[in-house]
Amino acid sequence: MTHESGELPASPSAKFRQPPVSSGRSASSVPCRTMEDLMTHIAARLQQQEQQIQSLSAELRVLKNPENLSPSPRLDELREENTRLKYRVNILKRSLQDDGLHGLAPPGCRSMVNINQQLQHIFGQAIRASCPELQDPPLAVTPNQQAKFGDYQCNSAMAMAQMLKVKGIKTNPREIAERIVQNLPENDIIQKTEIAGPGFINIHLKRAFVSRLLKNLLVNGVQPPPLAARKKVVVDFSSPNIAKEMHVGHLRSTIIGDSMCRLFEFLGYDVLRLNHVGDWGTQFGMLIAHLQDKFPDYLTVSPPISDLQAFYKESKKRFDEEEEFKKRAYQCVVRLQSKEQDFIKAWHLICDVSRREFQKVYDSLNVRILERGESYYQELMTDVVKEFEEKGLVQMEEGRKLVFVPGQSIPLTVVKSDGGYTYDTSDLAALHQRLFEENADIIIYVTDSGQGTHFQVVFAAAQMIGWYDPQVTRVEHAGFGVVLGEDKKKFKTRSGDTVRLMDLLDEGLRRSMDKLKEKDRDKVLSPEELATAQRAVAFGCIKYADLSHNRINDYVFSFDKMLDDRGNTAAYLLYALTRIRSIARLANIDEVALRKSAETTEVILDHEKEWKLGKCILRFPEILQKILDDLLLHTLCDFLYELATTFTEFYDSCYCVEKDRRTGQVIKVNMWRMLLCEATASIMAKGFEILGINPVHRM
Repeated sequence: MTHESGELPASPSAKFRQPPVSSGRSASSVPCRTMEDLMTHIAARLQQQEQQIQSLSAELRVLKNPENLSPSPRLDELREENTRLKYRVNILKRSLQDDGLHGLAPPGCRSMVNINQQLQHIFGQAIRASCPELQDPPLAVTPNQQAKFGDYQCNSAMAMAQMLKVKGIKTNPREIAERIVQNLPENDIIQKTEIAGPGFINIHLKRAFVSRLLKNLLVNGVQPPPLAARKKVVVDFSSPNIAKEMHVGHLRSTIIGDSMCRLFEFLGYDVLRLNHVGDWGTQFGMLIAHLQDKFPDYLTVSPPISDLQAFYKESKKRFDEEEEFKKRAYQCVVRLQSKEQDFIKAWHLICDVSRREFQKVYDSLNVRILERGESYYQELMTDVVKEFEEKGLVQMEEGRKLVFVPGQSIPLTVVKSDGGYTYDTSDLAALHQRLFEENADIIIYVTDSGQGTHFQVVFAAAQMIGWYDPQVTRVEHAGFGVVLGEDKKKFKTRSGDTVRLMDLLDEGLRRSMDKLKEKDRDKVLSPEELATAQRAVAFGCIKYADLSHNRINDYVFSFDKMLDDRGNTAAYLLYALTRIRSIARLANIDEVALRKSAETTEVILDHEKEWKLGKCILRFPEILQKILDDLLLHTLCDFLYELATTFTEFYDSCYCVEKDRRTGQVIKVNMWRMLLCEATASIMAKGFEILGINPVHRM
């Protein structure tokens, strides 16, 4: 007998919104059709209650802080609300304890289960019971790095011993660990625990539990954990400037922002993808004045200004050198702001040419985004400045209107000396609109790290004026580093110009085809399949090369490295997924047979490589939760690479399909292992989807 071929490449304030009040209904009062629906409801309710406790605790802190309360007729009302909030927090906490652990891993739940989160619930209960004298004891549960020490590890005992020492109680961390183990509630997750070293608790999972979760994944597909509430998320990304070319910096913002949106969308959030384009300001006066000179009949005939970059440079040169042109440009700005018809038409014309160029990039990268530029917020800017003035937060300095925020090193300029608005004003207006009109619960800005200080001051000003409470609403700047050339300097063309984004994508397509032909793929794929593979490899590799690096850091752009089919690259992973999917096809097992088998076949995990692969597959929800917390997408890339290499270990050690060495006939199919192949492929495909990468069936 021989191992079926299909080897993978070598592994290498008043306006604070209140959270919803829990109805307090018992689980049995919920009209669920089946026990499975009931269990799913309970799991979601538990998450909702935990989030409400956090939100309510934050409100209590706000109400307790005297600085937040100015003498007013509402003081008694606020005190009464304080009492009500305390009562609600206590009710919610008791409800959590009453529900216990049985709703955490419902047997019939279709969603994937976050094993780490479940272990945290179990150990959290045991830790509180072990040391009730500790307020908020540390809870640390992580996957074990070495299989011989178990599957997960709880490292809380040492930190708890330090906390007790501060209270004057000397306790050995191992004794604390022993008490924690003794207080572990009954559950169907943990097979056994072992205490090691100074107080590490090694956790071994039950194989039947892991097998059941894999079966759930195979039967129901890759389903996200249940959401307690469908929150509104606004992601501001890409954001090019009208009349300027998109460059490699926009590439990073576009790729990272799109992937963040895909993650939130998969998890069930209501996502609004916004493109805050630079479509207003003084530059449009000079562009319109230049348009009038170069193409006087532009109102009737569309001018050939396809080369926007050159058009912009010409107008900027005249603005800097010709005083008469400069005066006329300012007049054009005033007439545009007054919304005179001809000037609005010229503005639309310039914007439309840019939009067509931007869309070519978005189409190539398969990115959906809603344009909402600075012009959208013009009227709202006036209202925002007025609100800051009415609250006595604006200071005049040399004709400018400034907002100083305590604790911030620089002020915001909300009105210039000439009466015009600034980026500070438009970003405040945009934030206000997203908070009060979009009712966003989460707002994320994806721009280069150089804008970090600017957004820090904008967010602080919004909190100062009482627009949002950071304990309730998440507003965050997800900054990223610059793209470097292989010489480790800022990525430029040989002539020193900024690299045009479409040129870069076209170069990717050319190199991708060269790579495919080098591998003789043009001889086995149809022209349509080859073209599909070309786009998948080119754009997939460009995206993955960016996303696989920590976004906070700079990264070196290298086509040679990103197209390499060895190591942690999209080329390797795309090929790996294609090969995994081909195993069933080569064994003549179709999707229908796999689905049917998933319902009836137990996933056996006796071999150490089967066990390792099964656990790796089920870490997917943990990985997504981590990214949700820190917005660092390279974690997903690292996981996918780990999954692919773990699969290779499994495939090299465990026969999936056995063939007669002489005839090549399939004589045995180990179906539970075929199901492990299918589960691996499903997780990899979903991971690619979140990264915005399109896998292909043949490559």
